[in-house]
Amino acid sequence: MTATIAPARPPGRPRRRIATAIGVLLLLGGLAVMGYFAWQYIGTNVVAKHKQAQIKAETLRQWDKGVEGDAIAMLRVKRFGKDYEVPIVKGFDKGALARGVGWDTKSAKPGEIGNFAIAGHRVTHGEPFSKFPKLKKGDLVVVETRRNIYTYRLRNSGTSITVSFTTPWPLWRVPDPAARNRKPTERLITMLTCSELFHTNNRSVVIGELVKTYDKKQRTTATN
Repeated sequence: MTATIAPARPPGRPRRRIATAIGVLLLLGGLAVMGYFAWQYIGTNVVAKHKQAQIKAETLRQWDKGVEGDAIAMLRVKRFGKDYEVPIVKGFDKGALARGVGWDTKSAKPGEIGNFAIAGHRVTHGEPFSKFPKLKKGDLVVVETRRNIYTYRLRNSGTSITVSFTTPWPLWRVPDPAARNRKPTERLITMLTCSELFHTNNRSVVIGELVKTYDKKQRTTATN
């Protein structure tokens, strides 16, 4: 009886399979990373801008009915573009900043004595503060509520003040590192955003003072 000898496996086949599996995993991993960045830097902007438009439209309808809206105010900054108008919503959390510019509810309300503090993204989620570094000293920032239109004049540029995220004074009642616990006497606005486009531990700060108030009902203007 003649013994049958099994044919030898071609050398290197297991290695090719392993190499192919690794290649597939690397490809899938690369696609996942690309998908993540595409969502973060494109997808979130599309979704957020659509949501902001909805909030803006609904708020204006509510104002026409004489009631407060989903947004506390509308923000207009000529330096950001002649058609720039973004809703200001309550909160500094991720959800709020995805819906517009966020307002620190512990700070003053628009037009009040104290520090009206707001923040927005430079990239992702509608990037309402994408042009923040272009802000110049003397620029006007307009905040419109149901009853009034407030105009603030900036005291500094968008690149002149950079602080870490843990620095508290921009949210104080008097946004000044030398004014801890000082009683406010001015009507100010503080705007904050990330100082760099991507990962950063710092934020840029601009501060403005109220220079004009327009009463929409009375149609009168007061100069501060």
